[in-house]
Amino acid sequence: MTRNRTYALTAVAAALYLALCAIFADGLFGGTWWDAQAIASSTVFTYLLLALIVGAGLLQARRLPAAGIPLGPAREPATPGQIDDPPAWKRLMGNTWFAIAWLPVRFFVGRAWLDAGEHKLRDDAWMQGGSALKGFWTSAVAVPEGPARPRIVAEYGWFRDTLQYMLDHEWYTWFAKAIAVGEVLIGIGLLVGALVGIAAFFGTLMNFNFQLAGTASTNPVLFGLGVFLVLAWKVAGWWGLDRWLLTRLGTPWARGQATTGHPVAPVRPPQVAAA
Repeated sequence: MTRNRTYALTAVAAALYLALCAIFADGLFGGTWWDAQAIASSTVFTYLLLALIVGAGLLQARRLPAAGIPLGPAREPATPGQIDDPPAWKRLMGNTWFAIAWLPVRFFVGRAWLDAGEHKLRDDAWMQGGSALKGFWTSAVAVPEGPARPRIVAEYGWFRDTLQYMLDHEWYTWFAKAIAVGEVLIGIGLLVGALVGIAAFFGTLMNFNFQLAGTASTNPVLFGLGVFLVLAWKVAGWWGLDRWLLTRLGTPWARGQATTGHPVAPVRPPQVAAA
């Protein structure tokens, strides 16, 4: 990895963030600069997150030696039955020098979840009795009249039965709050890079359930991006709190590998001479 390659990677990451915001979201560049009633959707955050991507890339480039560092894959003895990953995939998913590439995905998905959760936290229909969720579930389980096949009952009757059970037992009174708080926590976790893999997993789980209930919206896009964040859990939060959190929890990498980018020689047990 060289400084010029880091600059190029940063430019790609910034372009990806701009593309995601322009293609899959509205008003992120030309909306209200600051909205105290919808902080997560304020335009200032669009440019702030973009600046963080560029700043991370410039900081990484400055930390690199002028000659760069080698990123050749470690040569390990072949393991019978083991299928290895392509070098490019291994670097993208497991090398901290490529963690900048995950910043635009993290920021876009995290902001979307934070925006959705903030909206619900400010809405009494979600936080006071859960009438909004009750209406959503009622619409999802409705069986249309006539020959038209119902959205859920046609193939996934078990899911409709589950929603109906929760409706009958008034679970929406507390489940609505759980959804609102959960969306905010997912958004914050992704934005600050805290347990990114876990946050992304629960995000995709919610996307999956929303789609089963017949709601498309941004769920297919967020689900797809979330899957990649789950796959890249080892390094997606490197520019964030995971740099320390995962090390404390015991990740696949050793401390030296995570902080220097160079492999650490394994510690071999001492050999005991035969009697």
